[in-house]
Amino acid sequence: MSFKVLVSDPLAEEGIAILKGFCDVDEKADLSEDELVKIIGQYDALIVRSGTQVTARIIEAADNMKYIGRAGVGVDNIDCDAATKKGIIVSNAPEGNTLAATEHTVAMMMALARNIPQASASLKKGEWKRSKFMGNEMNGKTLGVVGFGRIGREVAKRAQALQMTVIAYDPFIPAEVGAAMGVEMMSVAELFTKADVITVHTPLIPSTTHMVNKDSIATMRDGVRIINCARGGIIDEAALYDAVVSGKIAGAALDVFEEEPPTSSPLLTLDKVIVTPHLGASTVEAQKNVAISVAQQCIEVLKGGSARSAVNAPLIAPEIRPKLEPFALLTEKMGSLAAQLADGAITEVEFAYLGEVSEMKQNLKYATRMGLKGLLDKALHEPANVVNAEFIAQQRGMTVVEKTSADAGDYKSLVEMSFKTAKGKQTISGIVTRVGPRITAINGYSMDLVPKGNVIIADHINRPGVVGPVCVLLGKYNINISNMQVGRVDVGSESLMILAVDDLVPSNVMQEVAESNGIISAKFMQL
Repeated sequence: MSFKVLVSDPLAEEGIAILKGFCDVDEKADLSEDELVKIIGQYDALIVRSGTQVTARIIEAADNMKYIGRAGVGVDNIDCDAATKKGIIVSNAPEGNTLAATEHTVAMMMALARNIPQASASLKKGEWKRSKFMGNEMNGKTLGVVGFGRIGREVAKRAQALQMTVIAYDPFIPAEVGAAMGVEMMSVAELFTKADVITVHTPLIPSTTHMVNKDSIATMRDGVRIINCARGGIIDEAALYDAVVSGKIAGAALDVFEEEPPTSSPLLTLDKVIVTPHLGASTVEAQKNVAISVAQQCIEVLKGGSARSAVNAPLIAPEIRPKLEPFALLTEKMGSLAAQLADGAITEVEFAYLGEVSEMKQNLKYATRMGLKGLLDKALHEPANVVNAEFIAQQRGMTVVEKTSADAGDYKSLVEMSFKTAKGKQTISGIVTRVGPRITAINGYSMDLVPKGNVIIADHINRPGVVGPVCVLLGKYNINISNMQVGRVDVGSESLMILAVDDLVPSNVMQEVAESNGIISAKFMQL
């Protein structure tokens, strides 16, 4: 059987050659949605980069499609939900640009330390001002790596080769994983106080948005240097500008910006800020690697196999899907909640399926991996999925356990997710109801929480005058409380307050909540 593949964006020749060795290949770039809809039905696979928008309408017309490949990391231009419903595997090539982004980060660090762009521009103007561009050696300096995934680890290796001390923060990486590389893991707050150079390698999610801000900059060493080759928005650019102007920050190197292109950014006016136009993955080798990766995955899928970097769920038998999907949604929400509850790196995760749900034993791996997906999505640049979630979890030092039992106590079916960090074990319990998933308990505190939207969870002393002031405080900032629950225990002991709110709660407001009388700790979460 001959397969037909459409390549609708420019792809490195190495990838094209691999495809042509197995199937017929058409290269047609710059096609409109209407043009793609007319021809897509004749193809078995589609390979794109960032140019082609693979919409639900295109996917609906793709009657023979088995695979869509993105030669790169992001799949924002592909309607993955539509592809999953159509039974089409979607994959990307997340590993292809790791070294490109790593080397760009190191290059930016060295260029920043030695004033290379500024000195080059000066000399080209006919100047010879050697003393003006006095630099600093990286030897002996401390590099703080925020986000210790693939790229963060590779940066750390190269920094160590420069005789730098490397410290790192990643809520999903246990201390022993860092120790094995000679890297001390610590809180981000501690890292900010100790690093001479800080480089960020996290995804852009609520917890990392403006992670580097006015308050965190104030805790840093005078003369610190900051690098961002990850995502625009991790650094508060207004705060960065003020800190560079004041001299608190000696310089910054930016490859990404909150708004791209950053045409109106005042940072572009500062000599101590060096910039590049989002070039982290722009190397010949990286484009070759991602092309080869998606070509190989395409062929594997067309042969009847699987894609190693699939980003959407594998098919579930039609007769099982209606019963299993609600539990998979429950575990995904529980995983997201666990990621935001955890204080420190998670080293072990256990999913226990109790009661009638245990009868689906052979299919529960899907629900377990969806739980891991919910857990990992808060920490990764690229989305985790049911294909790779368990592998990624194990790669990050987590032990994953799955248990079943026919005994669910007072429930027909109950799911319990337990997770361990260096600070101990926590447990979340949940059920599936007629109207969707519910969280029934957190660490033994009973509740009926709909795991959706914005939530504040606060440990507090169960006594009069604690809950009310928190509600008043939120009201002062026009944050509406849509639902409130308190896990009931004895008066004077610890309890758990759950506040569902209609809006995002800024970090400064959460700080006030945490400092309210009787509050032990408070966290804002998005579920």
